[in-house]
Amino acid sequence: MKKYTRQRLILDIIQNNEVKTQSQLSRLLKEQGVDATQATISRDIKELRISKVQTDDYEYKYTVIDTVYDSLNERMEKIFKESVLAVERSYQLVVIKTISYTATVCGLYITNAKLENIGGIVTGLDTIFITPKNLDEIDELIETLRSMVK
Repeated sequence: MKKYTRQRLILDIIQNNEVKTQSQLSRLLKEQGVDATQATISRDIKELRISKVQTDDYEYKYTVIDTVYDSLNERMEKIFKESVLAVERSYQLVVIKTISYTATVCGLYITNAKLENIGGIVTGLDTIFITPKNLDEIDELIETLRSMVK
């Protein structure tokens, strides 16, 4: 198995499970058909910037610490909040008006928020069109998007 594929699997396992030890991670990898040595797993943990954090019950678990992503997401949030001018309904679409040349960044921020009722997003220079998966819940989607601006 290629290094990238193994590391992607490690990230998925850590994000979807409460992994407390390298041996537990090794066992979960084996369940996925990956046989990796302790040294390989340790090296992957370091390269992927995985750290142990204390849980609410005072135990430790692995988590992905990605300050580059966090700071980028924080900047996108700031741009989103400062750039969105209006969130409106237009028939079966949600239309978001933004300051010129910020719609793409705002659309990416919405995509990263992983809202459940978004079927698709199209961005222009100053407009975002969103089609909901469930038209009956379009008003809730609009309210969620408006609350993200505040």
